[in-house]
Amino acid sequence: MPLEMNREVFITCPVTGSGSTQDRSPHVPRTPKEIAASAIEAAKAGAAVVHCHVRDPETGAASRKVEYYREVTERIRDSETDVVINLTAGMGGDLVTGPPERPMPLDEKGTDMASAEERMEHVAVCLPEISTLDCGTMNFAEADYVMVNTPGMLRAMAGIIKDLGVRAEIEAFETGHLWFAKQLVEEGLIEEPVMVQLCMGIPWGAPDDMNTFMAMVNNLPPEWIFSAFSLGRNEMPFAAAAILAGGNVRVGLEDNLYLERGVLATNAQLVERAARIVSDMGARVIGPEEVRQKLKLEKRAPA
Repeated sequence: MPLEMNREVFITCPVTGSGSTQDRSPHVPRTPKEIAASAIEAAKAGAAVVHCHVRDPETGAASRKVEYYREVTERIRDSETDVVINLTAGMGGDLVTGPPERPMPLDEKGTDMASAEERMEHVAVCLPEISTLDCGTMNFAEADYVMVNTPGMLRAMAGIIKDLGVRAEIEAFETGHLWFAKQLVEEGLIEEPVMVQLCMGIPWGAPDDMNTFMAMVNNLPPEWIFSAFSLGRNEMPFAAAAILAGGNVRVGLEDNLYLERGVLATNAQLVERAARIVSDMGARVIGPEEVRQKLKLEKRAPA
């Protein structure tokens, strides 16, 4: 894939994520009302796409309850702020073993393994424009946790996304995930235009050095549309790197809590800073309607 700077850039804001950040910043939204409000603020700041997880309102822990997703999407759609809604489908593939000396039985508290239909239920109910598809299995930083996405599961979920008329966003955490994504496209389970999020710096996936990043970029077919991000202090440098490599930008509280050392950020502040990087590089931030045209998205609401 030739290196050519992108001059028409869209920003995706991952509003809250599913990680254990709920007690590390007062700005991480928990309730559906807070998540929707933060998404709307991010859109006003320049995000064309908001990527939404939901959390238990009491504990802040990750959740996949359909009623929470319904409230978030309804609140966003009822607002006067236009934005492309992107819902995660990553929940329901969590496997936590016992300790190394006794891996079985599985940890019942942490393990959440659901069927393809269960994992996609909120997408079927809410009909967002985009749904993520974590395109492979991966070890994370937690000692005994595995994010499980088997080829069979991914084929089933991709088929559901396609049948719903929703655009899949491939989440690639390493080059093998891109290899399988190409297979899904070849099998007709993901339709063009193909959209990819390059997820860098997440232990133990692709590290966020430039050699690895460009290996990921160079594994993409030239017609695919991509965004990229990294975590923590590398969030904004990777916004610039993604633009230079021909991609789009993702910034938000799922990936980084700080505006600068010791200063906690809001989603809107992170989007504003990313938008400034885009404009300072001589590119233009595009809005949700242009993104819909580029990605051939259909803006819908449940019947």
